[in-house]
Amino acid sequence: MATRQGAIDRALGFFDQGGFERLLAGLVAIPSTSQEEAGAPALAAYLETAIAPWLARLGFEAAIHPNPRPGFGPILMATRIEDPARPTVLLYGHGDTVRGLEDQWRDDLSPWTLTREGDRWYGRGGADNKGQHALNLAALEAVIAERGGRIGFNLKLVLEMAEERGSTGLRDFVAAQAEALAADVLIASDGPRVEPGLPTIATGTRGTFHFDLAVRLREGGVHSGHWGGLTTDPAVLLAHAIAAIIDRQGRIRVRDWLPPGGVPTAVRAVLEGCPVGGGEGAATIDADWGEPGLTSAEKIYGWCSFIVLAMLSGKPDGPVNAVAPWARAHCQIRYTVDADPARFMPALRAHLDEAGLHQVAIENSGIRMAASRTDPAHPWVRWAQASMLRSLGGRVQVIPNSSGGLPGDVFVDLLGVPLVWIPHSYNGCRQHGPDEHLLLPAAREGIAAFAGLWWDLGEAGTPG
Repeated sequence: MATRQGAIDRALGFFDQGGFERLLAGLVAIPSTSQEEAGAPALAAYLETAIAPWLARLGFEAAIHPNPRPGFGPILMATRIEDPARPTVLLYGHGDTVRGLEDQWRDDLSPWTLTREGDRWYGRGGADNKGQHALNLAALEAVIAERGGRIGFNLKLVLEMAEERGSTGLRDFVAAQAEALAADVLIASDGPRVEPGLPTIATGTRGTFHFDLAVRLREGGVHSGHWGGLTTDPAVLLAHAIAAIIDRQGRIRVRDWLPPGGVPTAVRAVLEGCPVGGGEGAATIDADWGEPGLTSAEKIYGWCSFIVLAMLSGKPDGPVNAVAPWARAHCQIRYTVDADPARFMPALRAHLDEAGLHQVAIENSGIRMAASRTDPAHPWVRWAQASMLRSLGGRVQVIPNSSGGLPGDVFVDLLGVPLVWIPHSYNGCRQHGPDEHLLLPAAREGIAAFAGLWWDLGEAGTPG
């Protein structure tokens, strides 16, 4: 007799007997970086040779589409419809990765070779996002086997290959395929848990807004002895501009950037007692940095942050005795849906002008990924939490949005679906740097949780 526990046991057996490790090794071996032109063939190969054949075995009808924006990776869309009267779930993932950064990994590691050390699998894409969507599909395969070829609901999948380039083209694609992609809920996996050992549901993501601060004063540098002390130093102006934006403790001084009413009451309530960090990443948390009076969880899940991603003046790798002609910084705002990005640049311009920094230009500003959020009390969120509790026991933390960015806004805006993100990674996984890794305990919980979720979707009692 087919049972829920039988499906979970099948998924865990596949994991424990090395099946998932072999699967992930094959996916990691495809160097599908979207951030280098040479990776373009691998973007297509990932979908054509690894994912599409697997989906065919799982009973999906799948097609690979060119990206609506030339020069960006393709997008796969797949559907498995059993009964239109049953719930329809949209699953999302991305198979592209950031650069391999081969020369920066430990000597005994390679980004394109899966290596197991203790409770970690090292390899590019293991955490972001190959390992995460592979866990979900492997769990689905276990449910199909347990139910004798059925899933008991309807499932649609979008797998893109340009997420690491801002999901360029995804909005155009979903808009064109909106009818075909209609669903009741998005349930997908990306990003980190709040702590490595704490299963998490995020109901949205923070947005990312980028801009440059630039100071250009002359055509070339002038001698620091003859002119230093007489001519304006652009690096000093840039430093004062940054100091005007944020104080030395990380408090944002451009107050019009922030949620006007503070952290919303509902957000504060769901974050009460929510931990942050865990594992080796906890050492990077500075308790006194950021907005005073907020908990660590409120700072990254309910507030805005300002980061200087890069800055330059002169030649740091070969300084010369000259007052530099220019200085530049590339900056980022991470924001929640409670802040209004349309106000960011007008507020900054007024703020800099009030500080007498008229010579500091603001350039190349705009949203890279928009913020999104589903009400943490939404019935689909509560249903998913209950399902995970049944499968895993213990605690399942719900957060109003993750700290990073994902294209959830595309699915909310165009399809009107609630968002249920169930991450299988953690903050210290190094997904955009060398030595990226996936934790085995979190991955094992993830495959069990999704086997339970997929099973429950085929039973009575789903929302709506």
